[in-house]
Amino acid sequence: MADDDELNLDDNVGGSAPAKKNRAGGLFSGLLKWIIIAISAIIVIVVVCFFTVKIVVGNNASNNASYVIPEEYKSGVREYYDWYKSIGVIQTTTCDPIPATVRVNVFLGYKKDDKATSTEITQRSVEIKDFLRRYFSGKTAAELKNVDNEDKLKMEIRNGINDKVLSGSKIRDVSFDQKDVIEQN
Repeated sequence: MADDDELNLDDNVGGSAPAKKNRAGGLFSGLLKWIIIAISAIIVIVVVCFFTVKIVVGNNASNNASYVIPEEYKSGVREYYDWYKSIGVIQTTTCDPIPATVRVNVFLGYKKDDKATSTEITQRSVEIKDFLRRYFSGKTAAELKNVDNEDKLKMEIRNGINDKVLSGSKIRDVSFDQKDVIEQN
């Protein structure tokens, strides 16, 4: 019996030690498995986000190409213009129910030493005066008096003259020497 007791003790001691090693090894391999899964998931998320952003930015870059930035704003230095000042004062009325009188003297800026533009503006001065008269008669007194609206007016005049009056050359800027809006009381 004593021999049997000793054998049983040895079996219990020997049997319990491998069970503890299996639990520690199983815990370590399970933890290692979840760490690998988490790292793999992070890598997949980063790769998917990278390519998604690349596709979106690539599509927007092609859409932004349609916006044209004028040359004077790219360089940071505005170029100097020659000014056509011989249009004279244009006087007309606004399109209000009680029309206001508008008196405006417009100067047209074009590229320095551009003789072709100067010649075309001179040749088409009658058409330019007519365009300006029609332009100002289509506006209300409130639109013309608003100081915040002045840059918009200049841009519309510049684009209108370039598109509708001039054929081979372009004006670059518009300036008002005089702009009076006289309302009737």
